[in-house]
Amino acid sequence: MFLLSTLPALSAALLATPHPEPAPALMRETPSSLGSLRAQDLDGEASRFRMTLEAGAVFSNRNDVRSPGDTGTRFSLNDLTGEGPWPVGRITFEYDLDEKHGLRFLYAPVRTDGTGELKKNVVFENETFNAGRASADYQFDTYRLAYRYRFWETEAWTWRGGVTALVRDASIEVSQGGRSASKTDLGVVPLLNLTGEWRFADRWVSVLDVEGSAAPQGRAFDVALTVGYDVRPGLRASLGYRTIEGGADNDEVYTFTWVNSAIASLRWSL
Repeated sequence: MFLLSTLPALSAALLATPHPEPAPALMRETPSSLGSLRAQDLDGEASRFRMTLEAGAVFSNRNDVRSPGDTGTRFSLNDLTGEGPWPVGRITFEYDLDEKHGLRFLYAPVRTDGTGELKKNVVFENETFNAGRASADYQFDTYRLAYRYRFWETEAWTWRGGVTALVRDASIEVSQGGRSASKTDLGVVPLLNLTGEWRFADRWVSVLDVEGSAAPQGRAFDVALTVGYDVRPGLRASLGYRTIEGGADNDEVYTFTWVNSAIASLRWSL
């Protein structure tokens, strides 16, 4: 009898108990947001620090030199060093200051040497080299510090742009018999930068990276297109193509270079 008498009271209490409210819309995880979070975890975009090691084989399509620029003889350094391929590499560090702003530091050395045939008599740095057998050493190392701003981002696309300060450490040396002459150049060049990333499939991303500027005194462009695969969280492997073109034309020196390279890279997010 006691149980029968308490049933109505229990039923009323259960009916009066408030049901839990559904989770607010902002707290619900939709498939698109989960996919975005998974993409961030895989490619390491959530990490503020990233390091990339790149290696490749470079081919020289053009390397024309005249020094001094107004009195020297124009000749192709490829006649002495060859057109490649040569091994090249670079290392890049990226650091995100916050969600929009970031910095990138890059060191990219390019060095080669060789012996070939001068097709004519050449005056280089006021030293005369006769047509025939001669040797050359070529160096073009760059150090770059870039500021980048993330101005567009969707689930598939990310675009960044900014400015770069490029420090070049370049030298050319020509030798023949017991004679040699060299030209060195250390300077700073301002560049603009633009990077676009397209996530076209799960774990896959294509990246276009451009740095460059042009002025009456000369120009410099470094363009790379890569396809990367997120091997695991924090590690991306990529293959691609890079082209570098530029030079200067003034009274001191005339030099224009165009090189192309097949590249492979690994990027760690820390």
